[in-house]
Amino acid sequence: MNYLVTILTLAIASSVSLLLASLGEMINQRSGVFNLGCEGIMAVGAFLGMLVPYLVGKGGPTSGIYNVLGLLLATGIGALLGLFFAIFVVTFRAPQGIAGIGLEMFGLGVAGTLFRHFIGGTQSVPGITTPPIPLLSKIPVLGPVLFSQNILVYVAYLCVPLSWYLLFKTPWGLKARACGTTPRAADSIGINVNRMRYQALAIGGAMAGLAGAYLSLCQAKMFSDSLISGRGFIAVALVYFGHWKPVKIMWGALLFSLAQTFQNVIQSLGINFPYEFAVMLPYVLVILVLAFDRESQRLGPTALGAPFNREIRT
Repeated sequence: MNYLVTILTLAIASSVSLLLASLGEMINQRSGVFNLGCEGIMAVGAFLGMLVPYLVGKGGPTSGIYNVLGLLLATGIGALLGLFFAIFVVTFRAPQGIAGIGLEMFGLGVAGTLFRHFIGGTQSVPGITTPPIPLLSKIPVLGPVLFSQNILVYVAYLCVPLSWYLLFKTPWGLKARACGTTPRAADSIGINVNRMRYQALAIGGAMAGLAGAYLSLCQAKMFSDSLISGRGFIAVALVYFGHWKPVKIMWGALLFSLAQTFQNVIQSLGINFPYEFAVMLPYVLVILVLAFDRESQRLGPTALGAPFNREIRT
């Protein structure tokens, strides 16, 4: 039972970065743009998130303020990188896949270069810790699993209903979905398709930046070149896995994190199981699910990946 509680607790904590990034990517794709550069934005967010408390916090009595500033900086830079990506794929109508890979390489390169310039080597920060919720954390099994988590865990899971409400219950969400499904029809009724896509990419970039900062400030409490470790690409895959719906994406993030935590526990227990197979288990799981999922081909935004030019009819 103790091992089960540990696995579930760690899985929920590990799912946060994937959940935030994939919800932001879902908003991107609902507007008609997929961003393979999510990995790069997460890397920049992870570095900048821990840079502020590392340089000026130093674990002092005001370090909590600098942690918040680090989160805000990572979120803001993530939004700017989303807008930077929009310049190429929305305004200049560059191929979204190639531009996304370019952004991924750019973000990883910038984060790594700044890391070596300002820090030079692996350094830890106090990070963000949250005391368990009184009384509720004492409930057997559910207490440690649900009520002893970092505060950003609750923020991330609150984003699930908020993103659903934004997309399906607000005029902005209706316009964004129209731009991803029938952009020419949206343009014909006065919706500025390019502006909506800029806004969606800014939101998605901000959430990816926050996801990266969560990894460095709340989970690892450090930065390294391998910190993101493919999570940006997994976040993109989870959007397809979840059929562009927040709740399904949440379950996908939990499933992947559960598999990842399971392989970590296997290694820590010293079970005689090939290390390489344990490491690749979560990724194989995602590939298998996507390979046999026929619904994503039918349910996705029909204009996803297609640049919009109001002067050319297709």
